[in-house]
Amino acid sequence: MTFDPDDKIIVGRVLDIDDIIGFHGESVSEFEQAFRESIDSYLEACAKLDQEPGKPASGRLMLRVDPAIHAAALKAAKRSRTSLNQWAARVLAKAAHEGHSD
Repeated sequence: MTFDPDDKIIVGRVLDIDDIIGFHGESVSEFEQAFRESIDSYLEACAKLDQEPGKPASGRLMLRVDPAIHAAALKAAKRSRTSLNQWAARVLAKAAHEGHSD
């Protein structure tokens, strides 16, 4: 959420999804109403297009891996003096962004 001083409006955008959902209002109540309307419109458009609405990731990830990989990951985390969760998050982030400029 930002304030546009030139147009004197509050501008918002839904974050952490691939689709773009923007809205604005001149007051907090207008801003909230615009938010609700833009979400409703987005959900209607998704239904018409027969597509799932985008949702932000929760940050929780459950993996099942070979026990040998699990053991190796535990050792790698210990070598880097971090928890397995911190180590895995770093490795996943690096792998997810390899070859991407965004």
